[in-house]
Amino acid sequence: MNTKVNIAGITFKNPILTASGTFGSGEEYAQFVDLNRLGGIVTKGVANVPWEGNPTPRVAEVYGGMLNAIGLQNPGIDRMIKRDIPFLRQYDTRIIVNVCGRSVFDYLEVVERLNDQPVDMLEINISCPNVKEGGIAFGQAPNMAAHITREIRKKSTHPIIIKLSPNVTDIAEMAKAVEAAGADAISLINTLTGMKIDVKSRRFALANKTGGLSGPAVHPVAVRMVYEASHAVSIPVIGMGGVRNAEDALELMLAGATAVAVGTANFANPTVTADIINEIRQFMVAEGIQDIQEMIGAVHE
Repeated sequence: MNTKVNIAGITFKNPILTASGTFGSGEEYAQFVDLNRLGGIVTKGVANVPWEGNPTPRVAEVYGGMLNAIGLQNPGIDRMIKRDIPFLRQYDTRIIVNVCGRSVFDYLEVVERLNDQPVDMLEINISCPNVKEGGIAFGQAPNMAAHITREIRKKSTHPIIIKLSPNVTDIAEMAKAVEAAGADAISLINTLTGMKIDVKSRRFALANKTGGLSGPAVHPVAVRMVYEASHAVSIPVIGMGGVRNAEDALELMLAGATAVAVGTANFANPTVTADIINEIRQFMVAEGIQDIQEMIGAVHE
């Protein structure tokens, strides 16, 4: 039975990854999950300098998921190189570093620092605001997404995954823009923008007013966008959004995803990634599937 998948020349032992921001850099989950079993670990977003993140409260439970406005709090690239990458190198799993920034310069500084580091790929979070463009996210305009992709591709020695925002009119257009600019793969979806108001206090649940909606509620949107994006480009797609079990993961693969990242479900069940890997193997045996790649994009038209 083959569960291996290939993304931009990198072989993963199975298609299950962790989603950035939901697994730290693996250390806090290592007591619950054998990290060697995972296809790959996508780290929490890292910037060129430490970010404090948004004021609290910045997490709220909602129907079918959660809202977060963490604000990409992180200790910066120096700490990641000193602490997190050496920790992950102890394990037989692929390492994907998620990179964030507020300007092209910020991104490039992190990318160049990572060029000589023993990591496998970079995931570029283009939902960060471009401060020089009045705060609009790089991922909300095709020309801006293409620009930052092109600049990073020039500097990075690692394959780059561009993480796309669902908060756009046409996800296929965004996918094609970053592919043309040199992306090796794309990942989607990032969180949907949402809001929660407490009726009794008449106050916003989050200090930031809005936050990113994740969890089971976004899964059907993720399936639709993965399908549209994967049919618009020829580069691999990593799907994510509300994945709780093997059925959810395989649904994204049928829609066109080569690999699947598990996010919010980690908070409720720290062993969920390993559980999904087991469930996929059981499904393959039950269905007589010899190669997991038979599932990629295999939905019947």
